Amino acid sequence: MLQIRPGTGLCERVRRALRVALVLLLVPSIGAASTALTGVRLKERDDRTRVVLDLSDAPTYRVFTLESPTRLVVDLADSRIVSKPSVRGGPVSAVRTGVRGNGWRRVVFDLQRPVQVQHFPLEPKGSRSHRIVLDLLPNGDGKTRVERTKPPPDLGTAGAAREASGDDATAPRSRPWTVVIDPGHGGRDSGAVGRKGTSEKAVVLEVATRLRALIDHQPDMRAVLTRNSDRYLSLRERIDVARGRQADLFVSIHADSFPNRRANGSSVYVLSQRGASSEAARWLASRENAADLVGGATLKGVDKQVQRVVLNMLQDHTIGDSWDLARNVLRELKSVGPVHKRSVERAGFVVLKSPDIPSVLVETAFLSNPKEESKLRNPIHQQQLAEAIFRGIRGYVAKRAPRQEGSQMHRVQKGETLGAIARRYEVRLSSLRKANGIQGDHLSVGATLAIPAGS
Repeated sequence: MLQIRPGTGLCERVRRALRVALVLLLVPSIGAASTALTGVRLKERDDRTRVVLDLSDAPTYRVFTLESPTRLVVDLADSRIVSKPSVRGGPVSAVRTGVRGNGWRRVVFDLQRPVQVQHFPLEPKGSRSHRIVLDLLPNGDGKTRVERTKPPPDLGTAGAAREASGDDATAPRSRPWTVVIDPGHGGRDSGAVGRKGTSEKAVVLEVATRLRALIDHQPDMRAVLTRNSDRYLSLRERIDVARGRQADLFVSIHADSFPNRRANGSSVYVLSQRGASSEAARWLASRENAADLVGGATLKGVDKQVQRVVLNMLQDHTIGDSWDLARNVLRELKSVGPVHKRSVERAGFVVLKSPDIPSVLVETAFLSNPKEESKLRNPIHQQQLAEAIFRGIRGYVAKRAPRQEGSQMHRVQKGETLGAIARRYEVRLSSLRKANGIQGDHLSVGATLAIPAGS
């Protein structure tokens, strides 16, 4: 019996891809209706509201309207509903589903005002399966009309790729992004120790605590520390904290050490393919994990090979998202100081092995380097590191969340000040600080700032 439970830490794009994959894999054994509705997404655009129905197979469907009250109806033949939709925005105030008999299923959108509806099907593209796209446009004559059209030019090759990735119709999130921050080591495990006696466990906890404060200032994000004091946690316990708190992202913070004291700079790691393979084997070998595989997907009684395919697919998505997050963080760290390697690195760190949570490990600097040890002891530098990691996280989230109307991004150039940037975009200096988690006036060249909407 396949179940996708809401409220897990699995990012929405991965959840949708997993849901579609499971449906496609399991339909032959289930013997149910041929077309499954696997999700509904909604995105408000400048000139229209776009609604996308994700389906497991090419649909036979009809679209029409009902009045008193005004409703938009999509009937799907020979179908079933895997995930009940819950979207609203633009003219759509609510969505409901129902059974019409003879295998037909009905999706009803309650409308707050008359619209012009243009609809068309889309074939599979990239990771996206079959879809029905509904464009809801303003209609000034007070009537709701429906017409079938061809895909508009903005869903050509580039547009279709954007829609397939989910960027063109992102479902609103029902909860804040949860970021679990993992200060490395702790308790009896001090980690690396510098020549001046600086312990890794202490400085990374300082950076992690500052990062938590920055994230918690954002209305759409919240942070959780795996430890907020000097206590020992095993590597698996750190993963358990992330899973228990339904993490959307996992960021582990460390300080490096090397026999050569000249080694310096920050590094960012994601899970290696070898590490992913060993973790997949571990999950599939566990009876408990096989019963509750990943992300709330229960595959009781399903063939082991199917489980392996699903898990590999999920891990590929997760590692891809981890790469996106890691690149963002590394780019921002370059504005604070040198980096050890100019690109993201791979390793089999245990804390990166959660199959369904994008995870990165940040080596802030080398405690074995006397100059970097002194910097890591400095609260100002600790704050700069936290702000850089925060900007990387926020940039990742911004690409996956509906952007507020009028919001912009600005890359800091040499000689620019925070006050000058605020005046340029006609926003309050306090609003600019809050949107970017900046407590003072320090700016790093190359850093990316979010310009809040409004003034």
